[in-house]
Amino acid sequence: MKFTVNSSLSYVVNAPTTFIFNIHALKTVNQTVWEEQLTLDPSMKIEEYTAHDGSSRFVRLKVMGAMNFTIDYSAIVEVTPTIIDENNSGQSVPVVELNSYIASFLYPSRYCQSDKLMTFAYKQFGHHTSVYDKVLAITDWVHSNIDYISGTTNSQTSAMETITERVGVCRDFAHLTIAFCRALSIPARYFTGYAFQLNPPDFHACVEAYIDGNWIIFDPTHLAPLNGLVKIATGRDAADAAVSSIFGNASGTSMKVDCQVLDSSFVPFEFGENQKGICYQ
Repeated sequence: MKFTVNSSLSYVVNAPTTFIFNIHALKTVNQTVWEEQLTLDPSMKIEEYTAHDGSSRFVRLKVMGAMNFTIDYSAIVEVTPTIIDENNSGQSVPVVELNSYIASFLYPSRYCQSDKLMTFAYKQFGHHTSVYDKVLAITDWVHSNIDYISGTTNSQTSAMETITERVGVCRDFAHLTIAFCRALSIPARYFTGYAFQLNPPDFHACVEAYIDGNWIIFDPTHLAPLNGLVKIATGRDAADAAVSSIFGNASGTSMKVDCQVLDSSFVPFEFGENQKGICYQ
């Protein structure tokens, strides 16, 4: 499946400020970037680099003084996710056999306090024998029990606050789902990307759970088809996969995001009991 993705972010800068942007489509075994373009208005010098673990592609920019600017990114991306037979996704990889990278996604993190949710997670989801069914039950619970309301949370909201207040956006849905998974010893990581049919258009946060040696995608918001995603980055939580990090005195003034499919034969996958397991790794 081929997608066109576009994003445009504008800022007002009040003093010397460094920006790190994370808006490029990631290059992976399952995702090929055929064309892409990055422009700044006005033009400025940038540095592009990739995270040490290959989880993100960054752009670093130093703005020397007060000004307004816009950064635009566009790409044509082919995505070929692997379809996983969920009936054979019942076994977890024992923690003792996990390599250090995978094991790092078992630990509590800034926004995913899994250590504080263990008792709740085991009582609510521990009876499921299949790991895939556990994660599916978690995403269904989050979808049913947390209200999706834009503007109700901020960049400081954590999983503990989300389960208490029962409201949030995709970022909060993802953090709570990740925390529940880790509480049950299931490695889980934060996924951010472009999403087809997302309304209103925005960057979208989902979850990848490590099951039977594969990172399988789950979306507790049910707002975008699981086969309609273009990966930007993964991380322990939103702190690792922010689309924009600002070090200085500046603020965003506008953001536009778009994702369109180029294949007329595209059929969106549905959520529910027949949900397909999809791997974007």
